[in-house]
Amino acid sequence: MKSPASASWKAPLKFRMPTAENLIPIRLDIEVDGQRYKDAFTWNPYDPDSEVVMFAKRTVKDLKLSPGFLPQIVQSIQSQLATFRSYEGQDMYVGDKIIPIKLDLQVNHIVIRDQFLWDLNNFDSDPEEFARTLCKDLGIEDPEVEPAIAFAIREQLYEIAIQNVTTARENRISKKGRRAAEHFTPSKASGAALDLMKLFSFGSSVVRKRKEWDYYKPVLDLLSNGDVHALEAKEERSGWEGKLVLRESI
Repeated sequence: MKSPASASWKAPLKFRMPTAENLIPIRLDIEVDGQRYKDAFTWNPYDPDSEVVMFAKRTVKDLKLSPGFLPQIVQSIQSQLATFRSYEGQDMYVGDKIIPIKLDLQVNHIVIRDQFLWDLNNFDSDPEEFARTLCKDLGIEDPEVEPAIAFAIREQLYEIAIQNVTTARENRISKKGRRAAEHFTPSKASGAALDLMKLFSFGSSVVRKRKEWDYYKPVLDLLSNGDVHALEAKEERSGWEGKLVLRESI
């Protein structure tokens, strides 16, 4: 595990994803003339903006979407990229921070639930590699599950990185000049993680000690066609509430 010297309370880092590749999660949920397109994928924020237009054109063509989807796909991706870029150059505090990552995903006929601890100081961590290993260990052959897991991890890490920018901001405006650690107010999730980290000896970015934590293990369910149809019907009634759906046009 590599912990950069700059990853401390006294020396904040510049905003970025706490992973080897600075890829950000993008979600799309667009409806045009009764046709709905939902997607979830990662994007390199340093790619030229022209790539967004090319991606949108290719998506509309490949999925045979109506032309009205093109500008909306472009606008949605560009808006999310702009949000990410608005944090660039800003300080973020990490510290010795271990956070819990939770998975609760349905992809096609597979439901996977898992929870584990992730080291935000390891900037060599790789959610995609973790997802590959997990799918291999569980014998999951559906090719859509691996990117779904990696995306879910990156989405949670992205939210925490933004929280760390807010923390750094609050520390800057503090008039009492206390150490940054004294001002940090952890979220409920990070607070639980700080309690848990006392019980572990960390040697990597991901921790799962089965002997001490039997409940920290993946749960895999296989759904029948009837189960899938029932869940889809329930989703249509209640609206899409963040469940990950990859490359689906309705």
